[in-house]
Amino acid sequence: MSFGISLSGLDAASSDLNVISNNIANSGTTGYKSSRANFADVYAQGANLSSNQVGEGVEVQAIQQQFTQGSISQTGNSMDLALNGNGFFVVKDGSGVAYTRNGTFSVNAQGYLVNGSGQKVQAYPALPAVGGVPGGFNTGAPQGILLPTTMNIPQPTTTGTVAVNLPASSPIPGVTFDPTNPNTYNSTTSTAVYDSLGTQHTASFYFVPATTPAAGAAAGVASTWNVYLSVDGTTVNQATPGTLSFNSSGGLVSAAGGATNGQLNFTDNGLTNGAAPLSMDFDFSKTTQFGSPFGVNSLTQNGYASGQMSGVSIDASGVVSATYSNGQTTPVAQLAIANFPNSNGLVPTGNSNWKQTYASGAPVEGVAGTSNLGTIQSGSLESSNVNLTQELVSMIVAQRAFEANAQAIKTNDQITQTAIAINQG
Repeated sequence: MSFGISLSGLDAASSDLNVISNNIANSGTTGYKSSRANFADVYAQGANLSSNQVGEGVEVQAIQQQFTQGSISQTGNSMDLALNGNGFFVVKDGSGVAYTRNGTFSVNAQGYLVNGSGQKVQAYPALPAVGGVPGGFNTGAPQGILLPTTMNIPQPTTTGTVAVNLPASSPIPGVTFDPTNPNTYNSTTSTAVYDSLGTQHTASFYFVPATTPAAGAAAGVASTWNVYLSVDGTTVNQATPGTLSFNSSGGLVSAAGGATNGQLNFTDNGLTNGAAPLSMDFDFSKTTQFGSPFGVNSLTQNGYASGQMSGVSIDASGVVSATYSNGQTTPVAQLAIANFPNSNGLVPTGNSNWKQTYASGAPVEGVAGTSNLGTIQSGSLESSNVNLTQELVSMIVAQRAFEANAQAIKTNDQITQTAIAINQG
């Protein structure tokens, strides 16, 4: 019996060394989770159970995985992703769905985001934008991420803001406005605008005093200004300039002859490149008339040219966005993250992947940063959580256990040989 007990000890120590060796071998494997061998004592089963019975050795009860957080190292590659907290990336190929902590991703020849084994990273696709506002994501069944290959279509300028200060008590020119003659206007500023084809045009605003404070006092208006707009040097509202009226405190009273929202519309029907006419509403509500010199506080517009995709960015919640050469960013998908009631029930299948089992429970899928799911760090990877110092100490302990069990077998052999010699004598 003692031979069998010591032999079980040798098997257990050997299994322990195998687990330790595998941990050490994978100390540099991205997203690897270390394991440990759990042992249980063995006793005879039957009707003659007794508190005085001698055990029958040891057995490996389970190889338990340790899903503690590995350290996160920066790589500088935006496609490298690390999960900080609970959860797994979801990947899929012809053999089914798998789960991984290894975020070494890249784009394959078809434009899909894949891992090193060619499995497609699963995500929730973006919904169409509504009125220029992103439409969120379809959080039904996740699917592979196909990055766009088409150009980002242009956006014509339709709205904008102009916030300037017009100098109070500026003299009225007294001559007809002419953009080529600086004596016919007080101040000017310019911005780029875009037509429906994405062609850039230069839009210049010209500000001309129209009434003096005395002339406007009876109506409760300190003074008024005319606003002209030229596109590529051609004035689009020469006959009907926009009008801004200010009170004695320098605040805007009205625009365009009574509108209280500060909006002025400018329409250019003279484009000759085949684009649709430009119709632009600019908000002047933040424009002031103070005694200080002319100054531009804000000048914006919502148009842009077409652009080629120049890269991919992924934020902490897993939103994958295509970035374009025109400065625009378009959401493509949001990464699916899965967690399990019992992560130790997952079965490792190699290539830093795990498969779901009955013991693990069904996956609970969501997005990073919600519920108990971790966040994503782009440009980083999670290192193996193997503690080499601890593994080397455990290796010494396992080696001593192996040697001790081997010595027990040797001792039992010597006792057996002595007993045989006595019987033969």
